[in-house]
Amino acid sequence: MEFIESWAEIGLLYLNNTRHFINDQCSGREAWEIILATVLLINICHWLYQQVFLHELSVFERMKLSFFKILRRLPVIGRKIQEELEKTKSAITKDMFPLPQGDIYNTHLPEQGIPKDELLNLVTTKYKSMEKIDWQGGRLSGAVYNCGAEHESLMERIYGIFVGDNLLHPDVFPGTRKMEAEVVAMCCNFFHGGPEACGTMTSGGTESILMACKAYREHAYKRGIKYPEILAPCSGHAAFAKAAKYFKMRYVETPIDPTTKLINIPAMKRKISKNTCMLVVSAPSFPYGVVEQVEEVGKLGKHYNIPVHVDACMGGFIIPFAKRAGINLPPMDFRVEGVTSISADAHKYGLAPKGNSIVVYKNPEYRMGQFYINTDWCGGIYASPAVGGTRSGAVIATCWATMMYVGADGYQENAVKIIKTREYVEDCVRNIPGLTVQGKPDVNILSISSDTFDIYRLGAALTNKGWHMFTVQYPAGVNFCVTKMHTLPGVAEGFVKDLEECTADIMKDPNAKADGIAAIYGMAESIPDRSMVAEFVQGYLEAYYSTKL
Repeated sequence: MEFIESWAEIGLLYLNNTRHFINDQCSGREAWEIILATVLLINICHWLYQQVFLHELSVFERMKLSFFKILRRLPVIGRKIQEELEKTKSAITKDMFPLPQGDIYNTHLPEQGIPKDELLNLVTTKYKSMEKIDWQGGRLSGAVYNCGAEHESLMERIYGIFVGDNLLHPDVFPGTRKMEAEVVAMCCNFFHGGPEACGTMTSGGTESILMACKAYREHAYKRGIKYPEILAPCSGHAAFAKAAKYFKMRYVETPIDPTTKLINIPAMKRKISKNTCMLVVSAPSFPYGVVEQVEEVGKLGKHYNIPVHVDACMGGFIIPFAKRAGINLPPMDFRVEGVTSISADAHKYGLAPKGNSIVVYKNPEYRMGQFYINTDWCGGIYASPAVGGTRSGAVIATCWATMMYVGADGYQENAVKIIKTREYVEDCVRNIPGLTVQGKPDVNILSISSDTFDIYRLGAALTNKGWHMFTVQYPAGVNFCVTKMHTLPGVAEGFVKDLEECTADIMKDPNAKADGIAAIYGMAESIPDRSMVAEFVQGYLEAYYSTKL
């Protein structure tokens, strides 16, 4: 007790000395000087706090950007860098969007409309024939998840029936309104949501993620958080960083284990702050195909009273049905304490046509933050559940029809086949000299890497054999995302055969440098100035819309 009292006395002594010091500094000064100095000091401290703790980029990242900006302004170095940038952007344009010889872009409306038969012929013989990847034969990683000709024919008929429906006016189109409500309810059911579980449909996984982030931003505002932060693993989908950019939130990344590719939970816990408005976990992660630790992140969310979003865009229509079939997969739905929302893409493994995704919440309180309501517009009261105002009832109808047509048994059969196919390909890859698999995939995706050669050379070699692969970075890899088409007889075996042949050919000279688009990928990963990489991508996006030959 005496020890505590002595420390208290020392503390009071220091406070008294500080008081005398401040009084001495203010002695002889006018009141306006003291007030002005105080205001300036407060503003400087506030500015420093914002720059250090609330800026979307860390101090180190901003210093790095400033350094490279100065470097690029130097006469000789800057000119050389710009020349290489233009050369690379030109190569991207040439390689990514070539036109058939003699073809040109239409840049003006025809004076008179093209007759129906002539238009259909133009579409099939000219535009559709430009496709070079046999995606219907399963030579595409992910991207298309269709059910085959019979299903496509049914979807065409369903779309035609509802082609005029606009869900901006649900009172006019009650049938498609009912369909959307039923799609959401069915998803809440197989994610084991309680009686209050709810949600909406969106145009895709990115919009579903954006809506969850917007909902949690509004929830944070209500709790008095002025500068909401999204806390996500570095393996989280880029849409979370996009949401932070759109909604003026701060995006905070937490590392993953370099071997398992799972979230570093202690690191995530350390990064939780008073501004954290949501925690993110993937089931599975897109880069590595591992189902991250939903239970552990859920515990963090419950302990700190922070909402937890499960990004199941890739696995939402596989994991629940694989578990139904008895396959042992980590938990990821509303039965996990702490989980408050889930996103799932119906237009991926839900097998619906493109433009269909779902975001579901544990209760309406969270979903309310997603809605936009304007009661003061002169055009009347305006409200929309997600980003879009006008929404195609035909797209929603095809989603509903797909789910009713496939059914739980159909999704279960599809899930089992996809997981078994991924396991087969993974086992083969692990036995190919020169190749490695990143982490331990759980569901539908595996990331193929190499410690021996530039893996982007493999991606280019597979492209030459007619395959189209995703690429990942940090570390470099090519992704194989298994779809229903890969479960057809001979498709996975054909991929493995080409993979073995391409790898064996590369291994003859593993140190050879990549060329073409493979070299650009490798260069992009190694460049420390990410603003230069952004310019490459900007060139790609500009080329996408360019009509210049």
